[in-house]
Amino acid sequence: MKLSMEKRYIVPAAVVLALILSIVMVSVSMSLKKKHSALLEQQNELMQLKEQYLTLRDSLAFVESKKSLTKVAGITQAVDEIFRSLGLSQKVKSVKSTGTWDRKYAIEDEAEVQLEKVNMNEMVNIFYKIENAPMILSIKKTAMKTSFDSPTLMNITMTVSLIKPK
Repeated sequence: MKLSMEKRYIVPAAVVLALILSIVMVSVSMSLKKKHSALLEQQNELMQLKEQYLTLRDSLAFVESKKSLTKVAGITQAVDEIFRSLGLSQKVKSVKSTGTWDRKYAIEDEAEVQLEKVNMNEMVNIFYKIENAPMILSIKKTAMKTSFDSPTLMNITMTVSLIKPK
């Protein structure tokens, strides 16, 4: 009689134990799913940061390579080199140095350049050449007016800066 009484409690105890075990397994599984989704979000953020880092590293390498390619004495020589390479030296009316500033990591040399009777194609070539020059050049300000002689030609006044590392 005693043996049958113990068998009677074994089956429900096993069922209760299996139920408790399954509840624990489900809660652990849900916890692991939450951790997995959080790790996936972190991985996506890190991938975005990696892409931004690679982009910035490439642009920095580009600028670093430009600063060591050409040795120019000042902004007037740099502007002369740009316009001479385009064959537009005769269209440069004046190059006036407006100052030199000592920045934290570089020296900025600035000049005002006046051009006369430049057509649109030449203007695009000038901007392209300044952007892709083998030195760090920056156009700070540009003013364009149509020429008195012909409405298809422009008179351009621009402020150009040469940035040289210290």
